[in-house]
Amino acid sequence: MATTIDRDTMQKTISHGLTERSTPLRFEELTELEQLLRGHIHLLLPGVEAKVDRLWHGGREWYRHRAHLDGIRYQADQGLGAGLLSAQLQVRQLARDCRWLLEQHPDVRRVGCR
Repeated sequence: MATTIDRDTMQKTISHGLTERSTPLRFEELTELEQLLRGHIHLLLPGVEAKVDRLWHGGREWYRHRAHLDGIRYQADQGLGAGLLSAQLQVRQLARDCRWLLEQHPDVRRVGCR
């Protein structure tokens, strides 16, 4: 079952997660944003992992990408934590991870990705 990658929607979610604000988002908003980002991450991971698995497994690029993917999986499973600051930091990290996955994904055009 192929799932379509909606780059524009993902970019909007990523931008929302990385936007600097004078007033922080409420915990409820951070919870919703975290769920969206985690959904995007879980959608992107298989394609990027397949791309990385095609690299030579003894090479530096494979190790670097594999470690990054392992870190993203770990981070996505952590949750928001108990406080507002930990929730803000978690959402920012998930947004950065999602951005990297979107840039690496083989089925997503690179135009417009940063």
